[in-house]
Amino acid sequence: MTKLELRHQVCFALYAASRAVTDVYRPILEELGLTYPQYLVLLVLWERDPDPATVKDLGAALELDSGTLSPLLKRLAAAGLVTRSRSVRDERVVEVALTAAGRALRDRVGEVPRQVAEATGLSEDELLSLRHTLTRITDAVHHQQAGVHQDQQDQQQRQQQKEN
Repeated sequence: MTKLELRHQVCFALYAASRAVTDVYRPILEELGLTYPQYLVLLVLWERDPDPATVKDLGAALELDSGTLSPLLKRLAAAGLVTRSRSVRDERVVEVALTAAGRALRDRVGEVPRQVAEATGLSEDELLSLRHTLTRITDAVHHQQAGVHQDQQDQQQRQQQKEN
């Protein structure tokens, strides 16, 4: 059994590592006029370019809700890096696309991953292994949460059936 001490908590190690890595990104991205969340949005858009991404797709890729994503996209649009427009196929859907300036910025951030990787002190193999482990953790937790959510829905349905 894990001791109830901070240094033994996996959650704190993940939290502290995440903050430390984000702190490495901050000054690098500030020179480019970006925040870390904006950088993440641009990564998704660069992957999909020249196709736009919907706000829903961006939210799914980044695991962000629209309430968090919308102000972020507004700031990127105000900076001239993206455009936001209603889909011609479905007016309810907002599409986000890179501008020429947004595309050009990609060349300027090319060294960012290397700089961050060097700051970790880990080898390329260690970083790949770490990313794999973190992805497995994320997937497992999401899978478990989905199961709990489904169990709760099933329980509610059974309760409603009993009441009827």
